[in-house]
Amino acid sequence: MSELVKLDRFDIRILSLLQRNGRMTNVDLSNEIGLSPSPCLHRVRRLEKAGYIAGYGAHIHLEKLGHVQFVFTQVTLSGHTRGDFEKFETLVRDVDEIVECHLISGAFTYLLKFVTRDLGHYQRVAEDVLREKGNVDKYFSYIVIASPSLKGQYPLDKLA
Repeated sequence: MSELVKLDRFDIRILSLLQRNGRMTNVDLSNEIGLSPSPCLHRVRRLEKAGYIAGYGAHIHLEKLGHVQFVFTQVTLSGHTRGDFEKFETLVRDVDEIVECHLISGAFTYLLKFVTRDLGHYQRVAEDVLREKGNVDKYFSYIVIASPSLKGQYPLDKLA
């Protein structure tokens, strides 16, 4: 269970550095933030236990695997009851090609981010999920042509 931890500048710096390089050694991390290794490791473990650090992973260059297509999709549900939302959210969690799902206020209900091999793959997945199973009134697709700026980290020092 996560606990509430009051973050100080050392904690924010640890989180910032680890989101850029999760494989950083504790010695390197401690040198970067100006603490000795033991208290630094204690802080990292405390941040993990409190749920600030959700996990560690690798950033994959998808283009090395071949062509991939990103598509953002605006979705408007037919109904707006709690059950409609739960059914849709359960459905999209099980679709590997949907890598993000955001409940949105405004002109539509959800914003989805798909990653697929190509547009045909997207169309098959979208039709299966959105038309056949998803209780969707309408959806609009926005095909990503290029991504001139992708940031893999959050500006923690500006958010805390």
